[in-house]
Amino acid sequence: MDQESSTTAYSPPPPPPGGCQVRCAGCHNILSVGQGVTEFVCPNCRLPQMLPPELLPLPSAPAHGIDPTKIQLPCAHCKAILNVPHGLTRFNCPQCNFVLSVDLSKISRPPPWQHQQFTPPPPLPPPPPEEVNEVAMEVEREEDSGGVVGETFTDYRPPKLSIGPPHPDPVVETASLSAVQPPEPTYDLRIKDDLESSKVLSCLQIETIVYASQRHLQHLPDGTRAGFFVGDGAGVGKGRTIAGLILENWQHERRKTLWISVGSDLKFDARRDLDDVGAMFIEVHALNKLSYSKLDSKSVGVREGVVFLTYSSLIASSEKGRSRMQQLVQWCGPEYDGLIVFDECHKAKNLVPEAGSQPTRTGEAVLEIQAKLPDARVIYCSATGASEPRNMGYMIRLGLWGTGTSFLDFRDFLGSLERGGVGALELVAMDMKARGMYLCRTLSYKGAEFDVIEVPLEDNMMDMYKRAAQFWTKLRMELLSASAILTSEKPNSSQLWRLYWANHQRFFRHMCMSAKVPAVVRICSEALAKDKCIVIGLQSTGEARTEEAVTKYGADLDDFISGPRELLLKFVDENYPLPEKPESLSGDDGVKELQRKRHSATPGVSYRGRVRKAARLQDESDVESDLESESDSDPDCVESDDEFQICDICNSETERKKLLQCSCCKQLMHPACLVPPVVGAVPADWSCHSCKEKTEEYLQNRRVYLAQLLEWYEKAEERKSQILDAVRSLDLPNNPLDDIIDQLGGPDKVAEITGRRRMLVRSSDGKGVTYQARNTKDVTMEMVNMHEKQLFMDGQKLIAIISEAGSAGVSLQADRRAINQKRRVHLTLELPWSADRAIQQFGRTHRSNQASAPEYRLLFSNLGGERRFASIVAKRLESLGALTQGDRRAGPSLSAYNYDSAYGKRALVKLYKGLLEQESLPVVPPGCSTEKPDTIQDFIEKGKAALVSVGIIRDGIVKESVVGDKEPVKLSGRIVDSDMHDVGRFLNRLLGVPPDVQNLLFELFVSILDLLVQNARLEGHFDSGIADMRANTIELKGTPKNVHMDHLSGASTVLFTFTLDRGFTWEAASVLLDEKRKDLSASSSNGFYESKREWLGRRHYLLAYEGSAGMYKIVRPAVGEAVREMPLSELKDKYRKLSSLEKARTCWQNEYNISSKQCMHGPNCKLGDYCTTGRRLQEVNVLGGLILPVWGIIEKAITKQARESHRRLRIVRVETTTDNKRIVGLLIPNAVVNSILKDLAWVQDIDD
Repeated sequence: MDQESSTTAYSPPPPPPGGCQVRCAGCHNILSVGQGVTEFVCPNCRLPQMLPPELLPLPSAPAHGIDPTKIQLPCAHCKAILNVPHGLTRFNCPQCNFVLSVDLSKISRPPPWQHQQFTPPPPLPPPPPEEVNEVAMEVEREEDSGGVVGETFTDYRPPKLSIGPPHPDPVVETASLSAVQPPEPTYDLRIKDDLESSKVLSCLQIETIVYASQRHLQHLPDGTRAGFFVGDGAGVGKGRTIAGLILENWQHERRKTLWISVGSDLKFDARRDLDDVGAMFIEVHALNKLSYSKLDSKSVGVREGVVFLTYSSLIASSEKGRSRMQQLVQWCGPEYDGLIVFDECHKAKNLVPEAGSQPTRTGEAVLEIQAKLPDARVIYCSATGASEPRNMGYMIRLGLWGTGTSFLDFRDFLGSLERGGVGALELVAMDMKARGMYLCRTLSYKGAEFDVIEVPLEDNMMDMYKRAAQFWTKLRMELLSASAILTSEKPNSSQLWRLYWANHQRFFRHMCMSAKVPAVVRICSEALAKDKCIVIGLQSTGEARTEEAVTKYGADLDDFISGPRELLLKFVDENYPLPEKPESLSGDDGVKELQRKRHSATPGVSYRGRVRKAARLQDESDVESDLESESDSDPDCVESDDEFQICDICNSETERKKLLQCSCCKQLMHPACLVPPVVGAVPADWSCHSCKEKTEEYLQNRRVYLAQLLEWYEKAEERKSQILDAVRSLDLPNNPLDDIIDQLGGPDKVAEITGRRRMLVRSSDGKGVTYQARNTKDVTMEMVNMHEKQLFMDGQKLIAIISEAGSAGVSLQADRRAINQKRRVHLTLELPWSADRAIQQFGRTHRSNQASAPEYRLLFSNLGGERRFASIVAKRLESLGALTQGDRRAGPSLSAYNYDSAYGKRALVKLYKGLLEQESLPVVPPGCSTEKPDTIQDFIEKGKAALVSVGIIRDGIVKESVVGDKEPVKLSGRIVDSDMHDVGRFLNRLLGVPPDVQNLLFELFVSILDLLVQNARLEGHFDSGIADMRANTIELKGTPKNVHMDHLSGASTVLFTFTLDRGFTWEAASVLLDEKRKDLSASSSNGFYESKREWLGRRHYLLAYEGSAGMYKIVRPAVGEAVREMPLSELKDKYRKLSSLEKARTCWQNEYNISSKQCMHGPNCKLGDYCTTGRRLQEVNVLGGLILPVWGIIEKAITKQARESHRRLRIVRVETTTDNKRIVGLLIPNAVVNSILKDLAWVQDIDD
């Protein structure tokens, strides 16, 4: 039986006579417990537990598991009985991990079983057991999760301005942002008349200019001028808006502007935008073409106009140490109050990076120039300016944190947002709009198509990938073996493994891209046949690998370069651990060299360690000269002042000239004392027999050792050479960019808009390829991308390939002004690392003034590990939509691929512990069956082996079989703590596992994740972002109250109180059922149902009708239609169908009427009037308008709530049914309204 259906369909039997019913501490199902039973095991989740204290019979002896030396207390969450040591006031429940605190003042005496004699007290009447209303629990979960937001976008028109023509294309705003009104416009445009007559700017663009100029008149509490954030989506026309702002400031005699963007090519777009708004007289100066001299000097001559620069220029400096930053600040001057435009300002992100990394120089430079020019009019401009709150660190002129706010600094602001979840991010966007510092509209995606296409690996690619994965595993073992013989002089191995895993990831990403090339070529051919044109987006071009290969092999090659092969060759060649190559010692040179070293090391010590007698004490100042004379080879020079010296062998004194001196040990000896005696003259470097023997013995050993080292070195070199040969023999794919261009007809058919300067092109005769420059004689390298773009827009080339480096700001849409107006098919071959880049790339083909919207095709291979890249982007897309557009569903949805979340981390821990057999897997692995435990064990062993091969399980040990070959071989090992929660590392390493095992492991991970998310939804813990408050009638109660005013913008925080009637009348239910029965294919199970059990003497009723995929939609009298559909098995287990329509009508109307005054828990509900579970008539309080200024007060109040779902921030959307007034704000639990108003201490009724 399927695990999910078996869980949801479980229904408890009626309680036995004298028994009771309790909720399981593990799975929360209702259990029936027989009379006298105090300890039991849940039949569903197998959790051992005992009755709560109020249902326990008073024992005459200590119960099993009770420690009489401790206090017995029930857990407030799971009701388990805990043994608590005396004096312990705070701890975690060992069963459910709930944080508990003990009020010792309320514990007057120990329980009766803790008395030494264990005598029971006089019998007291037991309190009535609290009935667990299963239906109430279901309804409570429904209410906690809220409804689903219907429309994500609404059509946008400026609400308070009517200047200018409508925008040429449909523009939308997210539903949540549309519920917030901007401040009243008070700024009077100087260029208003010109704009109205020329109609060069739309009403949207003029609105932005008005609000930005109005915001620039304000100053923040710290004295700096307030800034403005233009968050319009790609293609809305931010360039023209900026040009209009520059023109407006020019009319106010502010003649200097800094325009900072991502690429120097965009200078031409800036010039075009200024010309379009009639500002031909304003010059644009490209900073990269100017010297580092003062800009207003005679040699440079820039007195006024727009200085256009890139973020790279902002951090540049000359060889003489003069920086562009100094140059710009000097040109502007300390009193500068002109514009600084941070175009595509997402480039400045990572100013406040995650732990362990450093802030980027770009982010620091953006912060620095704002600090040095405090009165400048700052514009932040980007469709993706804040893909997550951490990346807002450079937006200091918005005034969201710091002096005069609820947050001390940016880190305080960041911490509060991260605690608040995605709902908090949505509030930030709404707050910024309400305060007049932010506008965000986007082109309607109506007509645009998004499709995620999974591309299965072809057989040859599957085989290629499998062999590559096996090779990387063998390479890892080779590197481990080679590293073991290295000496300590070599660099530590951590650097080697960092490079190994970085190249491992890059290699398999190349493989994933290459796997999609056939699908790209096929889709392109189909699109061209349908008279469409194609834009292919990727991130990397592989130019570095190509250049290295051309350097090695020459510019004329047999075939295109294989990026993966070159990457692997480079890694092995540069990083294979080799021992030091030994130095050779040969013949007499070795003896002399060794003697010289010995002599210089111990010049005055004999071989036996005895210091020779000195004829006289030397003065300290004479040491140097005597040592110098000692090294001289002239025998006369070594003679001391004394005529006699002692022989070191016979110890007799004799004339110095009759003694021989060893050049090695420096001992003096008679020629006759030596054995054999020395006869005749000796050379100056003569050495005694003893030294000669020792030296030769040492050298002999040294030669043996060096020979061994040389053998090791040569073997390592040979092994390295064999590995390189093995890499060369691997069948690996070509560079995807070159491969695609070649298969689609070559450079004559494909426009390349990338950052690379040269490319490989197939020869005209089809034999071999040549490395050549991308530009021709007629086109400079600087203009080659602009030229290629124009060929595509003119229809001379119908396929364009773009990379991030080459396409920033480029417009490739089906522009009505262009010759090529064919519909664009935008293929994403390589998904960018971040949502910022994904949105930027999507925006190349979806822009204003287009004849048709593009078709987006996001390609993924069917490898589980490749979803790593989708996971990163999905995470950013989700928060990007939430933050910059007020609704996380605003961007193209890839949420199905978001694995790197809190639930993903928990799923990974359960996967690892299951494979290590520390606990059982929560789901049955794919391809396995509970009826065949051997299949599960086999899966676990395969999974462990895979994780050992990619280094996640460390210290892997094979456990020998005890019974012989019949027992399977078992692996054991450990996973370090830092890896246990690292989803990114798991998905990265998974790429290096053979495809079959890779996909099985990934499928298991996703199954566990789905289970955790499903449980979180059922328990009401899942953060679903903005939720609709659903009801038949929603009316505003009384007058909204102003609870806070922002003095800078005049925006306020307002408390709204609504009354909701959520009920579903009998008449409406009957009509609905009749409509469903008219359908001849309608299910026979459609109809009215009553609960099989009673609660507080009554049953609950519902209408069920077939929905989708065998699930049933549920409608209740008190709360209307439920969000969650119910499987038929669960419906029949918990409810029975009513045959009498009259009984159904009476009971339905009865429940409808009762629910108007009380909740489902009955008159004795713990929360009293504050509880709204299942109550038809509800009072709801929503805090709208500005939330950030009162954030701290709200956060403090809601953390004290009893219900867990009330302790988290919940953003809701309420639309009144009488006048369709829409409010988006923070849902305030009724119980805390008074305390929040008291803390704010400033309430004012709003007349209108």
